[in-house]
Amino acid sequence: MNNLVLAYLGDAAYELYIREFLIASGIAKVNDLQKESLKYVSAKSQREILEHLEKENFFTNVEINIIKKGRNASGHRSKNTDIITYKKATGLECLIGQLYLKDPARFSEVMERIVGIK
Repeated sequence: MNNLVLAYLGDAAYELYIREFLIASGIAKVNDLQKESLKYVSAKSQREILEHLEKENFFTNVEINIIKKGRNASGHRSKNTDIITYKKATGLECLIGQLYLKDPARFSEVMERIVGIK
C-alpha cells in the first residue's frame, strides 16, 4: 500500500483512538475535548511524540523503516507547519496506519504509550 495512503488511514485511526481516550477520561464538553485533542493530533504534537519515542528507542527497526518511508513520501505540504514537522508527523501516521492494518496488538501498545506521554 502507498505510504501516503497508510498515513491517511493512520491519521484517522490515531484521531479516533485519541477521541475515544479523551471521552473515556471524562471530558464532557466538546470545546474541552477539542482543546485537549490538540495535545495529540496536531502535526507539532505528533512530531514531539515521535521524537520522544525515538529517544526512548521505543520502535523496532522495522517500525523505524516504516516511519522513514512515510516521512520521505512525497505529498502536499501543510500550510500550518514547517516541512520537517509535517514529514515527521506523516511518518508517525504511516506507522500507525500500518500497525492498524497488520498488527492490532502493537497498534494498541503504541497508542497506549502515546497517551501516556502527555
